[in-house]
Amino acid sequence: MSNHHTAACGEPPDVDGDAAGTYVGYFANEYGEQAVYTYDHKTGEATIRMGDAGWHDTFRVKDGQPEGLLLGKTEAMWLRACWLATGALKVRPTPGTDGGTGQG
Repeated sequence: MSNHHTAACGEPPDVDGDAAGTYVGYFANEYGEQAVYTYDHKTGEATIRMGDAGWHDTFRVKDGQPEGLLLGKTEAMWLRACWLATGALKVRPTPGTDGGTGQG
């Protein structure tokens, strides 16, 4: 992925969009600011990285919302679409339980 941000933001993540069991979503907003969403279907771990927040920082996504990161309107709409695409209405594995749902 090319980097549309300054060198101070770091290098964009090396993401394999073809990795088995992983969903990857890419977005560039109206200002060219980039974001990458990843979801691991086995562990239930969802994360977002954004160039303008510093590519090196990974933000956990819980219930469709990033923890510790404010999004613009179009970024929030994109993240919502990613969350829905990765099964928002299904019982998800609970991160940290090696694929368990945490429900009994």
